Amino acid sequence: MTEAYYLWPDILRDVYSGISKGIGHSTWYVENLIKLGWKVIISSSEIEVEHLDNGTTKSISFNKTKMKKQLDSLKVAGVGYSRTGTYSLALALNELDFPTIHTMHLFEKGEIFDHLVNSIFYESIKEDKIIMGVPDFDLLLRAGYTATMDLPFALYYNQILEQYPDCKFILTLREDSNVWFRSWNSLAETEGGTLFSKLQRYIGVFITHVKKIGYYKKWLYAVINEDRKFLSHEFPLPAQNRERAISSYEKHNQRIRDSIPPSQLLEYNVKEGWEPLCTFLEIPEAECPSSHGIPFPKTNSTNEVRWHAYSATIAPIFFAMFILNLVRKIMKKEGHKKMD
Repeated sequence: MTEAYYLWPDILRDVYSGISKGIGHSTWYVENLIKLGWKVIISSSEIEVEHLDNGTTKSISFNKTKMKKQLDSLKVAGVGYSRTGTYSLALALNELDFPTIHTMHLFEKGEIFDHLVNSIFYESIKEDKIIMGVPDFDLLLRAGYTATMDLPFALYYNQILEQYPDCKFILTLREDSNVWFRSWNSLAETEGGTLFSKLQRYIGVFITHVKKIGYYKKWLYAVINEDRKFLSHEFPLPAQNRERAISSYEKHNQRIRDSIPPSQLLEYNVKEGWEPLCTFLEIPEAECPSSHGIPFPKTNSTNEVRWHAYSATIAPIFFAMFILNLVRKIMKKEGHKKMD
């Protein structure tokens, strides 16, 4: 009874955090439309005026893109597979002043995600073969990121090393391959289950962004399972192949060890906390969060991911139903006006 009592705070935290993230992803669609309209308004005030030598105006143009200072290189690359503590590590890197892009929020980064969809994910589906391609990492730098975490970027360690030779790499690991697969399979079952796959499939009719996420899931599962059948399969997707997925996980980790110089590679379990991370990234002990009693981030447990997937899938359904109902009422009202 006592042990169960102490588990409740963790369970409630997972439910609350998962639902918050899921609804956050859903409300992003609405917020993005508002922001898009706001940017159009703002852009009209960013005017470039070109003058002639005599001081008269030659031309007026609108600068629609507010330029950011271009960062010079990626500093940290997380090269571990999903479900190895990558989101907790991403939060930790942000805390250490390494702005990090993680798959959790990749879908919200329009230019970056669209680039991956168009050049890699959808291209693979169209050609019915696994195409790896090469992401444009300069897009990440222009967006202000100096670190990457989780898939798909974890697969491009050789390209990152070649393009940014001083980059440091962190290979996140679970206790063993079976522990990793249980967590990965739980995620895949949640995202690829019959109910939620069908909901995602139907949402995609109204929200093309959701359809793009579907392209990514098909490509990702094809890569992890080393099986292109996922590319052409309709939702719900096939079950994960345990042997192939574990083989993929283990081969990836070994290729990392064989490719990255030892001085630039940290093999890391997030349960180790701040100390090895701060040491590897050359953060002075006095500036390491552990010295200030800041706990290491703990998030994205299996239960939290489930609640995240549930809320992220169901919330857009209600939003789509609300929009359709609103359109129906407007059309009905207009129809009555014409009859009058």
